[in-house]
Amino acid sequence: MTPEEIVAGARTVGNLADYFREFKRTVGEMVREGRASRRGYFTPGEDEVVRRLQISYWHARNALFEVVTSFRDDTRLPDELRPDAFLVAFGAAVLLVDAARFLRESFEPLPIVREKLDEPEPYFGIPKGTYATVQKSLTGARHAWHLYHANRYFEEHQAELQARAAGTLLEPVWAVIDRLRNRLEVPAGQYVKARLQVRARRLGGWLCHGLLGRAVYGVQKLVASMAADISTRPSHQPKLPDEVAAELCELLEPGDVLITRKEHVATNYFLPGYWKHAALYLGDPAGLRRLGIWEHEHVRPRWSRLLDSEDGQSRRALEALKDGVWIRPIASPFSVDAVVAMRPRLAPAELGEALTRGLFHEGKPYDFDFDFTRSDRLVCTEVVYRAFDGIGGIHFELTPRAGRLTLTAKDLIRMSLAAKHFHLLAVYSPAHHPRLQRGPAAESVLQKTQPEGE
Repeated sequence: MTPEEIVAGARTVGNLADYFREFKRTVGEMVREGRASRRGYFTPGEDEVVRRLQISYWHARNALFEVVTSFRDDTRLPDELRPDAFLVAFGAAVLLVDAARFLRESFEPLPIVREKLDEPEPYFGIPKGTYATVQKSLTGARHAWHLYHANRYFEEHQAELQARAAGTLLEPVWAVIDRLRNRLEVPAGQYVKARLQVRARRLGGWLCHGLLGRAVYGVQKLVASMAADISTRPSHQPKLPDEVAAELCELLEPGDVLITRKEHVATNYFLPGYWKHAALYLGDPAGLRRLGIWEHEHVRPRWSRLLDSEDGQSRRALEALKDGVWIRPIASPFSVDAVVAMRPRLAPAELGEALTRGLFHEGKPYDFDFDFTRSDRLVCTEVVYRAFDGIGGIHFELTPRAGRLTLTAKDLIRMSLAAKHFHLLAVYSPAHHPRLQRGPAAESVLQKTQPEGE
């Protein structure tokens, strides 16, 4: 984990705290109405509501898993920042436990809803019995013991942690923990049983030295138990090979769209298709100056950050990740295992207009509901949609999925293959070819990533 990842994690926890408030209101309304339970079955409209809640909940949950696992066995973080990392991880764990327990409390008396939540959703890759698996993760003595260490560290350092959080991005994280920490309480007998089970175990590494180490280790073990249905590889660090990144940088121009894939990450789960993510390439200062957009009202307040090269990277992208929509160094969309580059068919003036529209949304939170009808929070493909739709004849056909009109990375890939509004520039997919491919060769590689019949 890096200091930048702590910032991103804090934003994610704060955004998801707001999301779960809305989620609880929606669930509460559904439970109060209770029409399906009285009737004995779900209407198509009710079924879509449950599916939408199910999918958005799993995505939010997976984002919190990644917050915690991002600093597993990490040695790069300075000791003075480890309490900050603990706050972020503990805040994510508190949200996870509270949301899961809320669902159990809400649906325990409603077997018809529990059965519906346990149904598979093939398009999003949700297997049968997922809801039951999540609820089982909340029981057991070892679960309680993991919570014990984190709670103890928090109680003994509460004043210090509150002071560190005050007036910073960690303040909303502190508020989450302060508001919901009582949701972690379990009977004392569970602690005793768990301690007997694990006292003979010896923990290795810096995480297990001292109370802070045991607290962080406990949070990670808690999340691992809750994520038993998800297979990830935290040691995997996705990154394009240097020669591929250099070749791409020679090709890319402001306004190009990057479609990417990471292997072995939790946020891959419950997203359709081989390609999972999209980012809008902004380019370097020279390319942006040629478009003449620096005086635009949406660009002017962000211009200094577009030019900032303190990280040694002058190229930027606009990208919606779990912490929100932000201008990021090119290293962010290049920290992947595979990439597709596609170019909109627009004149320079139209391209400039599209970028200013996209930048207007910078700073907004991520939308775990995948609702394209609202623009106060965005998913990754919605950045592309809101930047380009209606400019130069570009039009995106939103597709109904689980009761929402959506645009997926898979949809953008289809557009590039059909040469519809976008031109395919290049593809790097090492599972299908070892080098970056362009032209007809790129199309051939991209076709191999599509399921048969598409």
